[in-house]
Amino acid sequence: MGKVVLARVDSRLIHGQVATNVSKSAGANALFVADDRSANDEFTKNIILGAGARTGYKIRVLKEDGAVRYWNDRQYDDFNVMLITKSIEAMCQIIKGGVPVENLNIGGLPLVPGATLVINEVAITKEQCDMLVDLQNSFPNMNIYFQATPSLKKVMLADAVKLFA
Repeated sequence: MGKVVLARVDSRLIHGQVATNVSKSAGANALFVADDRSANDEFTKNIILGAGARTGYKIRVLKEDGAVRYWNDRQYDDFNVMLITKSIEAMCQIIKGGVPVENLNIGGLPLVPGATLVINEVAITKEQCDMLVDLQNSFPNMNIYFQATPSLKKVMLADAVKLFA
């Protein structure tokens, strides 16, 4: 049976930091990108597969509901998976769909209008913060934190919530 060793929200999906530092630190041997747009666009899908191929990891590009189906049908086989989505919304749907996650890393979301910086590399809206709080309440043992790379400071969800008080 496989396992999600780390779930990560990163708008850039697979890039140098994810492919080297973050995935190795998590103990992953597979990178699964769950993103409807990427899964439906052959050009983007091939770029992701190519970027990931250099890691030596098993790479899959799945639709968001496909990530849930793959878990329900095969429990991600025997892979130690780093599961990556572009958005908090997509990750919440996947987790609530039944994919078990112990560690949720919010690692890369750009500053957009209406969002607040939690760390230099991550900005979220009040609605996204509320979504994460709801997820934490539904899964109290889940470790939800903000961190771009393992060598940088980790900010826990409880501290991020204070930015919206």
